[in-house]
Amino acid sequence: MTTPHLVAVLALEPLVGFDMTIAPLVLGEAKDESGRPLYDVQVCGLQARQAIRTTTGYAVVPAFGPELLARADTVIVPGTRISEPRTQGVLTPELAAALATIRPDTRIVSICTGAFVLAAAGLLDGRRATTHWNFADLFRSLYPSVRLDENLLFVEDGNIWTAAGLAAGIDLCLHLIRTDHGSAVANHAARYCVVPPWREGGQSQFIEQQVPEPGSDGTAPTRLWALAHLDRELDLNSLAAHACMSVRTFTRRFKAETGIAPGAWVLQQRLRHARQLLETTDLTIDEVARSAGMGTAASLRHHMRSELGVPPLTYRKTFRKDWHRESWETV
Repeated sequence: MTTPHLVAVLALEPLVGFDMTIAPLVLGEAKDESGRPLYDVQVCGLQARQAIRTTTGYAVVPAFGPELLARADTVIVPGTRISEPRTQGVLTPELAAALATIRPDTRIVSICTGAFVLAAAGLLDGRRATTHWNFADLFRSLYPSVRLDENLLFVEDGNIWTAAGLAAGIDLCLHLIRTDHGSAVANHAARYCVVPPWREGGQSQFIEQQVPEPGSDGTAPTRLWALAHLDRELDLNSLAAHACMSVRTFTRRFKAETGIAPGAWVLQQRLRHARQLLETTDLTIDEVARSAGMGTAASLRHHMRSELGVPPLTYRKTFRKDWHRESWETV
């Protein structure tokens, strides 16, 4: 029997309670075909069994202390208003000592303002990251060496993953499951939590200054149309024509609504569709490429290596234990 992946959620006072509950709930619903949990999610503090105040009027008492960090396969730091990382750009000696026990190969994740803790530890230096858009200016002033992009829902940079505020932590945990165990397991967890398995776009659609123009129907109908026709040529001109907009207006509205440019969004959807086909069908790699609108198997290989770090066949082998038809493609 495979030992579940150990996840340590490090609760730091004053704690954002919602953020802390995300990983236990979402990852807790990731199970194998026999119903066995794939993750063992535990909450720890800087001291075991010591009450930690939340920002919303209650306290939590973690069962573990910082010793759990040294054993964890993944460490998650949820949102926190802890003073030193949020105002001075430094860690307390106690927190620095705890984080120093994390193994070098451990996956480290932050949710919302937990990114301030990772940045104060130097873990985000030179890396791409995100945090809640409302704290982006403060974050930049404290940590100028971090390549912050507050328009994204989450960022994966090597073994360091960061998510934007609140619900984006759900998005990141579902992506974590999808990366580790495939779309079917992630989709099951999403259904249980009654959330979409994947949300489009980024934080820019939620930033307060993003106000739709009066009378605008937006680009949502065109996005829905594009998803149903991923096997077609979906260049900017055809998308704008479907929306009955000029290319310039369509591009501006599309990015305001989704947080990314149309071309990047189309590629994202093509790759998502290709991954789903690789996991759930016996289509050849050429057939998957054509269905996803990637043209050729070579093009699909290029984009999957670039975005995921693996070619299609390796991806399929990872998530399809019953698949053995290796003659269709060489890795």
